Amino acid sequence: MVTAGGATKKRRGRRKGTLKTLKTNTQSKLINCQSSHHKHLSAAIPTLISAASIAHSFLLRHETHLLPSQALSLESLLSSTSRSLSHLLSLLPIPIAPSPTSPLPQSSQQNWFNSFLASSPEYDSRWVQFFNLSKPSFTLLLRLLTPSLTSSLHPLPPNAALAATLFRLAHSASFSAVSRRFSLDSPTVCRAFYSVCKAIVENLGHLFEFNSDINRIIVGFGWISLPNCCGVLGVEKFDLEGNLMGENRSLLVQALVDSEGRFLDVSSGWPGCKKPEDVLKKSKLFSGIEDSKEYLNGPSFELNSGNSIPQYILGDSCYPLLPWLLTPFGDKNKKLGSSETAFNEVHSRGIELVGTAFAKVKKRWKLVGKIWKEQCVEVFPFVIVACCLLHNFLIKCSEVLPEENAEGGCKEREFPELEFDGEESESGKMIRDALASHLSRYQTA
Repeated sequence: MVTAGGATKKRRGRRKGTLKTLKTNTQSKLINCQSSHHKHLSAAIPTLISAASIAHSFLLRHETHLLPSQALSLESLLSSTSRSLSHLLSLLPIPIAPSPTSPLPQSSQQNWFNSFLASSPEYDSRWVQFFNLSKPSFTLLLRLLTPSLTSSLHPLPPNAALAATLFRLAHSASFSAVSRRFSLDSPTVCRAFYSVCKAIVENLGHLFEFNSDINRIIVGFGWISLPNCCGVLGVEKFDLEGNLMGENRSLLVQALVDSEGRFLDVSSGWPGCKKPEDVLKKSKLFSGIEDSKEYLNGPSFELNSGNSIPQYILGDSCYPLLPWLLTPFGDKNKKLGSSETAFNEVHSRGIELVGTAFAKVKKRWKLVGKIWKEQCVEVFPFVIVACCLLHNFLIKCSEVLPEENAEGGCKEREFPELEFDGEESESGKMIRDALASHLSRYQTA
């Protein structure tokens, strides 16, 4: 005799058995499905490794004939592929036979730079593609730097150290990418890079010609209607990671440039939170003008009106108006007159020279145009100065920036939120008014 309670227990037991069977069957199907996927994936991975290996072999064989941007992009993709494949292999329970060739060997027996030199004719456009300067300019620069590099980098050849540094600067290449091309380890490439930058600053410092070639500078500005002008002063921001240099996450570089875009004086390494006027007052340029009178101590220029103006430089509205630093007329409280408008138009064209010069540096030497890591902040200012000197060196060599299009840098360089609101020098006002009147008559003549 079966009671109601006994029947209920039997039904519950049957349901539990059914659920257990379903669970077991489901788990079995999942395991079989996963096993099938693993088998398909395991079969595909060797093919992917082989394809990556073929692509890497292509890169090694043809790298001297590829544009650096193409080679670096392909190298980055291959490295990413290698990491992804390694991660997949670590997740698979089924062992896979190793590929006969590694998709991305850590180093290559073939030295890219030596292969390039061996295949390079006397006049080879690839020098500009790889190093952003022609072979004659590279040879001249090497001759200037070799005495400093021979002792500090022995036994590394100076030409390899210079080429590695220029390649890294020009293409923002990582130390690992440079080390592979020159068959060097990354620490050696790093040491060579900073040694070459140091040699550039020490041996090309004379190319900041503010005090040594003042007559050429004044003549150059005369051609753009700025008599007795000795330069244009401005500030540029360079981006950084982290807040080590202030909340703005940037580094300020003050520069004085001539009418041809040469850098005459560079002061680098100021925190991005500083005001341009504070940077100026703490710079060697300011003390050389105000204290030692080393700069801007030449004769005044007599205008047609009979007024005379001393040597001066132009500065943006973020700077104070001084007898030697002429800023634009402000238009906050009154409408500008014709002479003031004429002055501001010429002044604006002059101020653009600073932004254009910095834009060319960032375009030619892409490494300084990228966001730098916080741990590199101590050497970043030094590298920027080296790039400014290389900029001047290439102007002297008549090297034109390839596909030159450096417009737009001047607008980013301005600091409208930091417009100077202190007292203006009365002497500075008189000099600016006299120059404005001269420019107004010059334009209407």
